[in-house]
Amino acid sequence: MIAIPHGKTVEIHTPEGVTFALPLAGPVVRFLAWIADLGCILVLFFTLQPLMAGLFAMLDPDLGAAVSVLTYFAITVGYGIATEWWLRGQTPGKRLFSLRVLDLQGLRLRFSQVVIRNLLRAVDSLPLAYLVGGLACFGSRHGQRLGDLAANTIVARRTALTLPDLEGITGGQFNSLRAYPRLTARLRQRVAPEEAGLALSAVMRRSRLNPEARVALFAELAAHFKTIVTFPPAACEDIPDEQYVRNVVDVLFRRSSGSLNDRRSGTPSA
Repeated sequence: MIAIPHGKTVEIHTPEGVTFALPLAGPVVRFLAWIADLGCILVLFFTLQPLMAGLFAMLDPDLGAAVSVLTYFAITVGYGIATEWWLRGQTPGKRLFSLRVLDLQGLRLRFSQVVIRNLLRAVDSLPLAYLVGGLACFGSRHGQRLGDLAANTIVARRTALTLPDLEGITGGQFNSLRAYPRLTARLRQRVAPEEAGLALSAVMRRSRLNPEARVALFAELAAHFKTIVTFPPAACEDIPDEQYVRNVVDVLFRRSSGSLNDRRSGTPSA
């Protein structure tokens, strides 16, 4: 996949001819999200620091001061890594402002990317209040700070998905995935809104693709979703890749009215 900047969005073109756009988060809203996260970090720091520093200060006062600095650094980095990994590219601050960290190709983050971008916060935050990171965002083609450039990530704004008429989306075929409600619930929990939107876009635009590109695209999408949740062979054997993706889209979007509202807001179910 190739990402091409387009105003305040990044357009992602797959080799199979499908294009989708993600709105990029600007430095201002990212700074506001960081302020919210900083509040969480300070609460953790002032809760743990007296305990850690006091314990080592009994041995050596200078050691206690050093531990305080190391504790703040560990909490800052650990907070970002833990929340962005477990919340699939979000921290509490990013969730508050509807932001999400994504791979530059728009798909699921790898743990190594989360670690790299958070370790480089120490550089981006220099000399004060993320000045280096902010300047990098203004100068980057994709609004990336140095940590994002190194990790090949972007920060996108989550937008509501407009649902089409989903009648007949499975092509009139029985959706074998629905025979496993626990696994379908896990699939809805693990699939990011951007991944769901890409699959929906592929299904809705399938008739516009040439046969070779259509086969390749749905093979890639089916393989991707099968790595997220493994269904028993009976649910996916002898099912073409395109039908499997249709079944996945049906599971992700055709639910109760309350769940559909969650999808419209771009929020995966818990």
